[in-house]
This record gives sequence, structure tokens and C-alpha cells, in this order.
Amino acid sequence: MIRDREPSRERRIGSEEPLSEHPHVLVRALEASVEVRRRFQFFGWVQSYLQPLVRNHLVVCGAYQRARRDLVFETFNSIVVPSQVIAMTTSSNSRLMRALIDGWIAANGRPVMFRLNGRSDPGSAAEEEVLLRAGFEELLVHGVARPQRPAELESLFVFAAADRLHTALERSHLELILPYLHATWLRVQATEHEMAGNRDAVPLLRRPFHRAPITEREAQVLMWVREGMSNQQIGDHLGISVLTVKNHVQKILQKLSAANRAQAVAKAMALNLLTREEAAHKDNDERAGA
Repeated sequence: MIRDREPSRERRIGSEEPLSEHPHVLVRALEASVEVRRRFQFFGWVQSYLQPLVRNHLVVCGAYQRARRDLVFETFNSIVVPSQVIAMTTSSNSRLMRALIDGWIAANGRPVMFRLNGRSDPGSAAEEEVLLRAGFEELLVHGVARPQRPAELESLFVFAAADRLHTALERSHLELILPYLHATWLRVQATEHEMAGNRDAVPLLRRPFHRAPITEREAQVLMWVREGMSNQQIGDHLGISVLTVKNHVQKILQKLSAANRAQAVAKAMALNLLTREEAAHKDNDERAGA
């Protein structure tokens, strides 16, 4: 197995556009995630909302369980896969999963692409061959570790697409959605454990409320960015110039320490910055329809 941290441009398959040009794709995925509480809902969310961001036919989700003092994995597959694939990906002690965990830790907590070649040590090679025969040539891996303890994982996620290689763009998407993927999976675990009467449920994440210093106008611009509008469309809607919209967007990116429009929308949603503007927008729509 080869760890490929910087995929080349040649590996991009199909015509893909940066998510920053289509922030509504990310927004829809994040909005839908808050309603996910059961395993079947998680599977539907992954297949419906995450597919445009990270293509997948096989998704392995792991969360640390204190009772077992280890990561516990579950596998979701949208195509038929051999039983050996399920067995090896749900075992934290399989050579494959240990290699993925160790490789991710060695990459300093960054998303990693692993190319399968079937030429690793005898134990890993046999498991890789099973995946290769199933049509999986590569695994995209990312996770969450405890603060200041990079070797102590709280969660780990593995994405694989049959007969297709992931792109650098998809790796960037995974890094962007990871906090929500992590929170959603822990919520599913907590709900399922509670429904099963298990007292050792994974605790729900609590996100503290913070408000960044963006102005009311910037919040309005960001709300329309969220809807997928271009600078020209936002300017026309708000009655301001395109240059003014660009200036607002640049200030928003700086204030939220965001790299692009999609990341700004994600951070704003996480910080509840759009709530007031959404309410005002809804109230205006109701008045217009009255």
C-alpha cells in the first residue's frame, strides 16, 4: 500500500469545479446532517448529500468507545462487496485498518490517499488483494484525534469508490466536511446506543456559541453566497455594485479566517451567524406573499 499525500493533476477524472463556486452543495449537506440520528439516515445522507463532494461506494466509520478502549468500525456499502471486505474493514486489529490508522497519524492528521498495490507485507497484501478484486484501487482516509494527542483517535473515516480514483479536490472536500461528518457519526452512535439501552453511549458534541464581528450587510451577502448566487446576482439583488460585493466577500473571508466562499459559509453556519438574516429574509418573503 502506497501513501499518496499529494495526488497529481493527471489523476483527476471527469470535469470537476471547485466547491467554492458551488457553496450550496456544501450547505445542503451540512443542513441535512443535523437531522441524521439513525444508521439508515446516515447511509442515506452519505449517498445523497456527500456523493457530490466525495464519491463513494464503500464508507468505513470508526468511533472510539471507552468501554472497549478502542476504535469500533462499521461499514456502509452501496454495491455488493465480498464478506471479507466487511470483515477486514470492521476490525480495528486487521492489518489493513492498522496500516490506515498508522498512516493517517504519520501524515499529521491530514487527509491521506492510499493506493492499493497488493505488494505490501504478506498479511496486508492478502487483504489489499481482496479490495482490489472488489474494484477498489484506493482509499481516502481522514479522522479526528484528541487535542494535543495526535495518536489518540476519536474517529476515523475511509472512503472508497469502485473503479475510480479520488481527486485532490475530493480530498479538500473531505477536509472541509470532516467536523460535520465526525459530529454526525457520534450523534448516530449516541442515538443507537440510547435506543438499545446502552449506558455507555458516545456523548453528544456540544458546540459553544460564538459570534464573529461581521456586519449586517456582510451577513446579507453571505446568506446569498450560501444560496449559490454569483457576485453579479448578489449585487443586483441588494442594489450594490459587483465591486462592493467583492469587497464584502473579502472582508468576510478575513474575519472568518476562511480560504474560500464555501468555507466561509460553513464557518458562518457553525457559528450561527446567519440565523438572524434567515429570519429576516423569511419574514420579508411572508410579507411579500401576504
